Amino acid sequence: MYYTPNIYPWQYQIPYYTNIPIYHHGIRPIQESYQNMIIEHANTNRCNEYRSYTGDSSNYLTDYGPNPFVININEATKQNNTYRTAVWTGDNLQVTLMSIDVGKDIGLEMHSDVDQFLRIEQGQGIIRMGSNKNNLDFERFIYDDSAIIIPAGTWHNLTNAGNIPLKLYSIYAPPNHPFGTMHATKADAIAAEEGVSINT
Repeated sequence: MYYTPNIYPWQYQIPYYTNIPIYHHGIRPIQESYQNMIIEHANTNRCNEYRSYTGDSSNYLTDYGPNPFVININEATKQNNTYRTAVWTGDNLQVTLMSIDVGKDIGLEMHSDVDQFLRIEQGQGIIRMGSNKNNLDFERFIYDDSAIIIPAGTWHNLTNAGNIPLKLYSIYAPPNHPFGTMHATKADAIAAEEGVSINT
């Protein structure tokens, strides 16, 4: 028979391999192998070179809807520096990434037919909501890992009350912005909405 040193008891062996030495030094966690392929465009079967765990700057975020799509939303949200970038737009929902500068806000708004979900990934702020734009009687302090639910027809505003950019992602159901929306700044977003009917 073959000489097999350093054989571990069966309960410590890696599945599908038998009688091999197991060394753990220099091995990356298995999660990294998945993060190495976290964004894939279904139609072209190409990876968009998003490498969140290494901090690679070759990120390329665009609107991948309505195709099947996988993303490390936490890392993508933290690395996003635009005011708003749509990463997935379908018929029934839309996902956008947002970055709000220190002391700035989203602006008072209301979506009459759109439910909205916000998830904070970095920073802290204050969310104010209400049924009337002159009476935002719901107010909460929000921070990393906070989830905010905004029912359709609710006036709301989110303000960055911290000392670093407020990074979040938003899910609209149904979509609220055109496919491929990308606003580098809040001013760009306001300019893009000029001429569009705004709920009052």
